[in-house]
Amino acid sequence: MGNQKKSVKEEKVTIDAELENSVDGKTSENNKVKTQKKSSNQNKKSHTLTDKKKIQNKYQKQIDKLKESLINKEDQFLRTFAEYENYRKRTAKERLELFKTANKDLMIQLLSIVDDFERASRNHAGSENQNDVIEGFQLISKKFYQLLESNGLKQIDVNIGDVFDGDHHEAIAHIPTDKKSSSGQIIDITEKGYQLDDVIIRYPKVVVGK
Repeated sequence: MGNQKKSVKEEKVTIDAELENSVDGKTSENNKVKTQKKSSNQNKKSHTLTDKKKIQNKYQKQIDKLKESLINKEDQFLRTFAEYENYRKRTAKERLELFKTANKDLMIQLLSIVDDFERASRNHAGSENQNDVIEGFQLISKKFYQLLESNGLKQIDVNIGDVFDGDHHEAIAHIPTDKKSSSGQIIDITEKGYQLDDVIIRYPKVVVGK
């Protein structure tokens, strides 16, 4: 009887020990699982931080590149603007100088005509040969008109009997005429007209019959 009680007691101790070991095993296993989960979460967190840093570095490089490009473009713009300002000032100065000296070449050529007139006046002062005087001034007049033509000045061709054209003639008077055929025609020219290249700078003044 005593031996049976002892056996039951020992069996109970064994069962308790097994239960305790089982509980300890489960606890240990649970702790191991928790540790693994914690480690996994830390790894995930670490990976997430790493990815964020990579993305930040990527965009920061792009931002730095854009800033550098903007600085270069701004510098290029300032250089171009400065060059344009220098060009504008230079051309304005050249244009002003051109306006001041636009007639310089023509004036130099006209001076030669002035010299001819002065020489003719001195040489023929008190001369009894009027033909020489007239011939001398005719030569000067011819030279003068040649000079004008070489600079683009032309006399407008208009003759008595031409039909009046308001686009090319300036009528200073309308005079009745006995001839019906002369109505609307030029019957007198009081002042010659001229054009510079293709532009009329002075219309010929005419009298028109009516």
